[in-house]
Amino acid sequence: MTKKITFFIVCLFLCFFGFAQKTDNHDANGERVYYVKIETSHGDMVVKLYNETPKHRDNFVKLVQEGVYNDLLFHRVIKEFMIQGGDPNSRHAKPGQMLGEGGLGYTIPAEFVPSLFHKKGALAAARQGDQVNPMKESSACQFYIVQGNKWNADRLKMVEQRMGKSFTKEQAEVYATLGGTPFLDGDYTVFGEVVEGLEVVDKIAAVPCGPNDRPVEDVKILKMSIIEK
Repeated sequence: MTKKITFFIVCLFLCFFGFAQKTDNHDANGERVYYVKIETSHGDMVVKLYNETPKHRDNFVKLVQEGVYNDLLFHRVIKEFMIQGGDPNSRHAKPGQMLGEGGLGYTIPAEFVPSLFHKKGALAAARQGDQVNPMKESSACQFYIVQGNKWNADRLKMVEQRMGKSFTKEQAEVYATLGGTPFLDGDYTVFGEVVEGLEVVDKIAAVPCGPNDRPVEDVKILKMSIIEK
């Protein structure tokens, strides 16, 4: 009897441990949390996709699984601002070719969530300007990762006054210590963040660029893949 009880307890422990391991990749609501590994010619990054922006999350996962981003470029790089990629026209693009207008024939409705902001490492969707896109709908494929810089209280207050927005205490602290691009908040959908390899953003952001902020030497997205964390 003792052996049976011990065996039963061990089984319960293993089942519980296995369940705990299985649910590590889920949020408090039981939704799966997706992580994407971005392998580049300058190193690898891992981004976490936010469940609070499901349309952008699901679209990005679909494109990653279909291999849409493999062999594309970070075609627009601006130091202390961001690195942008995902233009389908950048695959096999010739040197000096103007990029940034490519798409997949559809857009994604904006998903603005106040708690998701443009801190350093934020993953956000590129889009056309307000003049032709008043609803601020996102490009289906083009994205950017924020580098930005650090903002003290006075600089943030200027942004608040100019843009008619306010930052929480937490956001102000993050912008002051980690940095980011607060002036983009509420205008572009943030749908993820870099959780590993933030130094790769800095490395890419530092490359020499030519006309239209395209790197002089191609910065390639070698491959993207969904990974378990």
